[in-house]
Amino acid sequence: MYDEKLSFAELGVYEPHFDFGDSATFKTSIKDVRAKQKAMVSAQKATICPADWTVEGSRAKGQTMINRQTRLTMRAFNNECEAAIANTRWNNIVAMGKRILNAAQQINSANSSMQLEIVENYVALKIEELHLAHEYREQLKIEKEERTELARTEREEKKLLAEAAAAEKKEAEYQKLLDKARAEAGTDQSRIDELEAQLAEARDVSERARAMAEMTKSGYVYVISNIGSFGDEVVKIGLTRRLDPNDRVKELGDASVPFGFDTHAMVYSDEAPALEKALHHEFSERRINISNMRKEFFHVSLAEVEDAVKRLAPDANFFTDREAQEWHETVARRRDNLQYLQESQSDELPEEI
Repeated sequence: MYDEKLSFAELGVYEPHFDFGDSATFKTSIKDVRAKQKAMVSAQKATICPADWTVEGSRAKGQTMINRQTRLTMRAFNNECEAAIANTRWNNIVAMGKRILNAAQQINSANSSMQLEIVENYVALKIEELHLAHEYREQLKIEKEERTELARTEREEKKLLAEAAAAEKKEAEYQKLLDKARAEAGTDQSRIDELEAQLAEARDVSERARAMAEMTKSGYVYVISNIGSFGDEVVKIGLTRRLDPNDRVKELGDASVPFGFDTHAMVYSDEAPALEKALHHEFSERRINISNMRKEFFHVSLAEVEDAVKRLAPDANFFTDREAQEWHETVARRRDNLQYLQESQSDELPEEI
C-alpha cells in the first residue's frame, strides 16, 4: 500500500476539506463517519446486486452465494481502506485517495460477472474518513506547536515578572543608599551625584520592566540574519517580550544553526504584534515556508527590510552591517587550508628535466 518513491512521484497539493478549529472536532467527525459506514453495512446498502441469482434452481442458495461474496468484497475493500488510512502522511495523501478509488474499481471489476458492486456513497464515506484522519493528524501537529509556543510565551512572562521584581528591589536599594548618604554629615557630593544617577537608571529599568510585564501587547520586533547558515538574502522577522530581547536572538543561534545571528533592528513597540504582522505582510509573497506561518524567514534583501521598517516604525534604528565573525573566520581558515594544500602539492611535483 505504501511506497516512498511512488508517494513523492504522485505527490499533489492537498486542499483541506474541513474547517474545524480543534482536534476534538476531527475525532468526533471520524467517529460519525465510521458510524455511517457501519449503518450502511448493517442495512446491506454498502453494496448492490440487481441480478436475481439462483443456484441449482434455488433462489435461497443464490442469495446465500451473494451474501458470502458480499462479505468477502467488504472485507477486501475495508482492509485496503484501513491500510491506506493508517499509512497516510502529508506526502502521500493524494496517492492514498487514488488507491482507495482504484481498489473499489478493481474489486467491482472482479465481481462484474455477478453484477455485485460497492456503491459510490460507501466509497465516498471512506474517502471522507481518509481526509478526516489526515487533517486530524495535521491538526495534532499544529496544536503541539501551539502548546510549545504557549509554553515559551509563559516562560517569557514569568521571566518578565521576575525581572520586574528584581528591578524594583534594586531601585529600593539605591533609594535606601541615597537617603543614607544624604542623612550622613560630610558625605561627598560626588558620591550623592553618583547614587542619584544609579537610582535614575535603576528606576528607568524598573519602570520598563513593569510596563513589559503588565502590557500583553508590548514587546520587541526583531530583524536578524544569518549569512553563514542561510545565505545573503534571508532574514527572520520575529517578536519577543523579553526584557533583554538579545537573549532571544542568542537562543535562536545556540544549537539549531551552525553560526550565530546578526541583529539589524530591535524595535520596541506597545503594539508589537501589529508591527510584526505588518512587516510579515510586506513580504508575504517571499515567505520561505508558506506551510508553517510560525517559521518567520523571508527571502528578501536587508535594503528592502530597512525601507519597510523606516516606513512602519520611523524612529527605529536599522543596521545593515553583518559581523558574522564565526562565518568569516571559517571562510578565511578554509581559504588558508586550501592555499596550504595547493602549495604542498606544488612542492611535491617532480622538477622538469
